Amino acid sequence: MVYVLPNIVDIHDLHFGYGDRPILSGLEMAFPRGKVIAVMGGSGSGKTTILRLIGGQLRPSQGAVKVNGQVVHALDAAGLYKLRRGMGMLFQNGALFTDISVFDNVAFPLRENTDLSEQFIRDLVLLKLNAVGLRNAARLKPAEISGGMARRVALARAIALDPELILYDEPFAGLDPISMGVTANLIRKLNDALGSTSLLVSHDVTESFAIADYVYFLSQGKVVAQGTPDQMRVSTDPYVKQFVHAETDGPVPFHYPGKALAEDLGLRGLQ
Repeated sequence: MVYVLPNIVDIHDLHFGYGDRPILSGLEMAFPRGKVIAVMGGSGSGKTTILRLIGGQLRPSQGAVKVNGQVVHALDAAGLYKLRRGMGMLFQNGALFTDISVFDNVAFPLRENTDLSEQFIRDLVLLKLNAVGLRNAARLKPAEISGGMARRVALARAIALDPELILYDEPFAGLDPISMGVTANLIRKLNDALGSTSLLVSHDVTESFAIADYVYFLSQGKVVAQGTPDQMRVSTDPYVKQFVHAETDGPVPFHYPGKALAEDLGLRGLQ
């Protein structure tokens, strides 16, 4: 008999909003272990909100997010911190500490969460930096390296504790084509080497499709399509087709939903 491991993340009937403004509505998603899963959609579709709910920064108004079988919003502070130690996070802007070196940025989670000796931490940090090609930049400050290099340092920090789950918030934003390709390859290779699960939030179709095993498309807080990258490339779904092929006409609105301009200006009978 083959034993199938449960999903590392399960999202069921998830609802979330800010006040009376809904962001996510009835979301159903599953993230199998060992895979790279891309969550894609236009700005404001709720992608980053999903990451914050998984990390316990936000609480759903209905439904649940489970990580390793635990309902995230039901955990107390100690349980939540323990759960987070099994996660790595690559923030959209890298979020490096600007006043300390590349080395100390990567060493930070090890010093905060372990009792390892400084010698052992030194060796681990150098190994992580070597994995992203920046061992020889260890003593530089973030301001002394390029934006693409800074993103790789942030990636080394995200994997410092060999997490089971790695969350990526727009990892390709602001990078040149070469840096995007390097970063995408690193995400895939590190995921496979660590046996982790990677959840990738991104607008970038080319790089995400190149490394993802499965893709969810969000629109207005709901999953509107899902499947493998190959299935999404040939999808005839109007939303997927517009997004994947960068078409200007389609179901994705240009204007934020709300009242018509004529109504706001007090003009009657105009559209």
